[in-house]
Amino acid sequence: MNRLAAMDAFVRVVDTGSFTGAARLLRIGQPAVSKMIAQLEERVGTKLLLRTTQGLTPTEAGENFYEHARRAVEQADEAEAKARGSGAALSGRLRISGAVTFARLHVVPLLPKFLAMHPDLDIEVFMDDQNVDLVEAGIDVALRMGDLQDSSLTARKIGKSPRVVVASPRYIETSGEPASPADLAAHHAVVYDLRSGGTVWNFSRGSVQSAVTIKGRIRMNAAEGVREAVFAGMGLAVASEWMFAPELASGRVRRLLEDWDLPPVDLWAAFPSGRTVSSKARAFASFIKQELASKFSNGSDLTVD
Repeated sequence: MNRLAAMDAFVRVVDTGSFTGAARLLRIGQPAVSKMIAQLEERVGTKLLLRTTQGLTPTEAGENFYEHARRAVEQADEAEAKARGSGAALSGRLRISGAVTFARLHVVPLLPKFLAMHPDLDIEVFMDDQNVDLVEAGIDVALRMGDLQDSSLTARKIGKSPRVVVASPRYIETSGEPASPADLAAHHAVVYDLRSGGTVWNFSRGSVQSAVTIKGRIRMNAAEGVREAVFAGMGLAVASEWMFAPELASGRVRRLLEDWDLPPVDLWAAFPSGRTVSSKARAFASFIKQELASKFSNGSDLTVD
C-alpha cells in the first residue's frame, strides 16, 4: 500500500464525507478508495471512520490522524512543486478565507483566471466576516483587513483602502449632506459593529483633527447588511472604499466629506502559524496583489503595497 496515497484518500474522504466524493476528486474508482481506507485502518490498528446514515465521519482517532495526514500530503505536494521549479503549474487543493463582501466583490470574480492558470488546482473558499482559526479550519491563506489581532500569524501586507463616509442619494435628499465631520452627530448612521468598524472616528484635513462619535439605531456585524441598509437609505456609513467600490463608481452611493481623511484599512495575506507557507498560498497572495493593483490603477485611491 502506498502510504501517502492512502493518507490522501483518507483526507479526501473526510473532506467530502463519502468514498464516492473522494473517488471523484482522485479520479479513481470508489472501490479503490474503500480498499485503501480499510488497509490504512488495518495498518494503524484502529477505526478512523464511522459509517452512519448521514455519511462518513472521522472517529476521535481519525480526527487526530486527519491533521497529520493533511500536513503530510501538503508537504509532499510542496516538495514536488519545488522539484518541478517555480514556473510549474500548481496542483492539489487550496483553501482560502476572507470577509464576505470583500471576497464576493474582489476575490471570487478573479478565481476563473487563477484556475485557468493552474488547471490541476482546486480551491475552497470560506467567506466569513469573523476571523476563523486558520489551523483548525485548514486554511492555507486568509485575506484579512484592518489590524491583525493574532500576532502569531505569518502575514504580508498586500494593499490598503481609504475609509470613506458614504450614503445613498435617497438618504441625502431626505436628510441633507454633512458639510463637516461635526455635522455627522446630527445624522443617522449604519454602524458596522466589528473590529474594523465602530462609532468613534478621527477625521483629518491637513493639520486639523476632528474626532466624531456617530449615532445609529442600526448595527450590523456583517458588511453585506451595512451595504443593504445604506442602499435602502437608512443612514450613512463609515466603511472601506472596497466595501462600496462598484456603487461609488455607478453613483448608487455617494462619498461624503471628500476633503476629509480617515485612517485607511490595510489588507493582509495571513498564513497559519506552525507550518511552512505553501507555494500555492504564496502564489495566490501574489496573484491577488497584482490583480488588485491592476483593477484599481486608474484614478482610485486604493493602493497595493
